[in-house]
Amino acid sequence: MTQRFQFDIHATDGKARTGIISTPRGDIRTPAFMPVGTAATVKAMMPESVRATGADILLGNTYHLMLRPTAERIAKLGGLHKFMNWDRPILTDSGGFQVMSLAELRKLTEEGVTFKSHIDGSKHMLSPERSMEIQKLLGSDIVMCFDECPALPADRARINESMQLSMRWAARSREAFGDRPGHALFGIQQGGLEQDMRAESAAALTKIGFDGYAVGGLAVGEGQEAMFGCLDYAPEQLPQDKPRYLMGVGKPDDIVGAVERGIDMFDCVLPSRSGRTGQAFTRRGVVNVKNARHMDDPRPLDEDCTCPCCSQYSRAYLSHVFRAQEMISSMLVTWHNLHYYQELMAGLRAAIAAGDLAGFVKTFHEARALGDIEPL
Repeated sequence: MTQRFQFDIHATDGKARTGIISTPRGDIRTPAFMPVGTAATVKAMMPESVRATGADILLGNTYHLMLRPTAERIAKLGGLHKFMNWDRPILTDSGGFQVMSLAELRKLTEEGVTFKSHIDGSKHMLSPERSMEIQKLLGSDIVMCFDECPALPADRARINESMQLSMRWAARSREAFGDRPGHALFGIQQGGLEQDMRAESAAALTKIGFDGYAVGGLAVGEGQEAMFGCLDYAPEQLPQDKPRYLMGVGKPDDIVGAVERGIDMFDCVLPSRSGRTGQAFTRRGVVNVKNARHMDDPRPLDEDCTCPCCSQYSRAYLSHVFRAQEMISSMLVTWHNLHYYQELMAGLRAAIAAGDLAGFVKTFHEARALGDIEPL
């Protein structure tokens, strides 16, 4: 087992890549989707069930875990892996995005961000150094540097100011992280939709030196067309031999388009959040199991899916348990959604390896264009 973090690209197809990120806790097959375990749990799922979907890595949230139960408590209990019963790799975000979302509850300075907890109003300070400390206490395998992420749209002056601050924080994050064999630190590219600022940010991060690089500041309201426009150039501004991670994305067609543009890693709350509201992702698009048309339908959500939800339960049953507000409803549809996302990633990896990504993408879009199957 390797004792250091390593990324090997096994095949390419256009800008798309497939490979392996090696860590002491196991390999991560790329392109990879990371289910979000915000508060040390993927909502409505057992850890072994998440692993059964094909997930190689989970995402944890620094902001939420520092507030409850606290990073110090988790460290005393053996670290986040032991605490949540997940023995494979974990990536933790820096907490920056959540803190920036607090608006009136925060104060931004060069040092960091002072904010009030959304739980009890208690006051806290998050800086690059504190973020690195928290993520070390958690035992994260992949640590994200602390950055600021302005909402879009924003004017050039605001974007530039934010990007410059993030680059100074990136340097402080790198210094505070130190040398930790077996653990990785990712830098985060900023610059909004401004190509020149993205290039400046990428150059600054490359000079500092990171184990991987994230494309940050997207999926914050700019829309898919603008996001793809940025991804047409942003990934190529980053080192070619390091993993590229698009933060907070996304919908299945967002992921497919981003893989075509050279992205290796993704995370998003969408499959689990949608599962709790009865929204199921299938090869033919989204199915809302609460719709009346499913009440008498004996078929599965997706007849080609092998997950426990599809192999053992009907649309009629799912419609019933959602209407009855039974917990199993969220559990089953979340399981299906996470399984679907992992199957999508497996399909992308296989297509890239075979040199047929274009064919895979064509089939993907054609199936979605057909829409959901008609009810009986």
